Amino acid sequence: MFKTMRNSLLAAAAVLVMGLAASLDSKACTNVIISKGASADGTVMVSYAADSHYLFGELYFHPAADWAPGSLLKVYDWDSNRYLGEIAQVAHTYRTIGNMNEHQLIIGETTWGGRPELEDKNGKIDYGSLIYIALQRAATACEAIDVIVALANEYGYASEGETFSIADKNEAWVMDLVGKGPEDKGIVWVARRLPEGAICAHANQARIGTFPLNDPENCLYAPDVISVARKMGWFDGEDKDFNFARAYCPPDFGTVRGCDARAWSAFNILGEGEFTWYDEQGQVHTEPASAYLNYAMGYNLEGSMPLFIFPKKKVSPKDVANVMRDHYEGTPMDMTQDIGAGGNALPYRWRPMGFEVDGKKYINERAIATQQTGFWFVGQARAAFPDAIGGILWFGTDDAATSYLTPIYTSSTEVPECFRVGNGDLLHYSPTASFWMNNRVANACYRMYNIMAPTVREAIDAFENNQMEVATREADAEAMALYEAAMARPKKVQRALKRGKDPFKKVTRFLTDYSVRTAQEQFAAWTSMEEMLLLKYIDGNVKEQNPDGTFKHSEYSDGIPAKISWPGYTDLWKATVARDHGKVIEER
Repeated sequence: MFKTMRNSLLAAAAVLVMGLAASLDSKACTNVIISKGASADGTVMVSYAADSHYLFGELYFHPAADWAPGSLLKVYDWDSNRYLGEIAQVAHTYRTIGNMNEHQLIIGETTWGGRPELEDKNGKIDYGSLIYIALQRAATACEAIDVIVALANEYGYASEGETFSIADKNEAWVMDLVGKGPEDKGIVWVARRLPEGAICAHANQARIGTFPLNDPENCLYAPDVISVARKMGWFDGEDKDFNFARAYCPPDFGTVRGCDARAWSAFNILGEGEFTWYDEQGQVHTEPASAYLNYAMGYNLEGSMPLFIFPKKKVSPKDVANVMRDHYEGTPMDMTQDIGAGGNALPYRWRPMGFEVDGKKYINERAIATQQTGFWFVGQARAAFPDAIGGILWFGTDDAATSYLTPIYTSSTEVPECFRVGNGDLLHYSPTASFWMNNRVANACYRMYNIMAPTVREAIDAFENNQMEVATREADAEAMALYEAAMARPKKVQRALKRGKDPFKKVTRFLTDYSVRTAQEQFAAWTSMEEMLLLKYIDGNVKEQNPDGTFKHSEYSDGIPAKISWPGYTDLWKATVARDHGKVIEER
């Protein structure tokens, strides 16, 4: 549907910035939120790619704990590890694994910066600490919102503007928040609940525009969210017309093209080219995704996108995972379709994103999948199961397009060695760390992407399809049998709970073993994958393989390939080189 658009619009890896600001952040993340009614199996899902050139991919784990009165919690900035101060600890904290907790609460984020006047460098709580402390203290999405607001207002907010995805097994919320500046401790914020059956996406741009002022079931906000904007001179209309995003995070070409465009792409994929949404009056609208393309591409900054849409069909965890692997394929922003992709259709551009030629400034595209991902996940909260079984964090490291997601049940009491905190970091290589092995696979593919990446993707799909459609269902069934056996002895369960013990130890042990074993087995398979990529594609060659994966060899030696092929470069690259340098070649 975008064929004619590609011919008529500026669609490429590099676009003219047109004199507008291009304030893209190196911590550029993407979230997709799926309400229970929008999912294929009645679960709530949140995806998150933690994208930063300074972030290592590892799986954080905190066991549940009880704390003595007067205990203090030291707070460190998540991005830099800078010590921020101490805050009061609560009596009990929940077990957390990654960005989920034992009650199936999920929290993700994207940073959008916003007005620099609103930063408070003296705050004691950064955005990362808000996430991980809220996971330790809240059992539901609404409780998490309360915790986040209370912490930021009491101790001061030390970060820039953020959008949070906050979901539990029954509902999902999207929350925009930003500080009030160094002279006024705390945050202004608004949170909206996803309508049942809807999805949301955000990517480093504030997403909540106007919002209902008298619908506390579906919309919560700070009492001074409008008055602060009035005081700063950013809004002077009627309250009903207040637009959070326009007041606190006014768009420019760079933030829309590099950020909101990713939310547009997620909607385009899951809406299958259509945006179906309803307005504040409850009227349903269905429009082609192309109707919002001029905004997403930064050409019409007065436009906007719906906050929520209804997907074309029910969404599975695999669908969400595949959205996180997007490079705008098939759209006017397709990163494989211009000379910036090189001779092998590479959908990546190295930093910096912007550059200047002949006095004109240009900026490269920024897709959902990106090379600087530390870790990523699809969190799945399942109300059909008890908390001891329901939560699954489908977890991966590095570039989503060439890495796999493996199931980590949130009742796990142990982290797989390949994801363990301290098993390597950005300055220390570890051969047993998933982050480093996935980087080896990804960086191998980057040199001959259209030839090598499909091989990797085939292996990813085989693993994920088996896990999501077969293996975890079998694990669920076995875990439920153990759970029901425990519940058949209610007095024993009650005694364990009174003593603060886990009454479902057999369930926990089984799911921990399953999560750890699956992760480590797939890590071993990926280690073999990296070795196979080296053997098969060394020096631009492609060696033939037998159906069992072994290499075909000549009739005279099992160490000499039977046949080698050379795929060469894309037609676009060849034509461009011929235009640019062909005359020199002809004259030789």
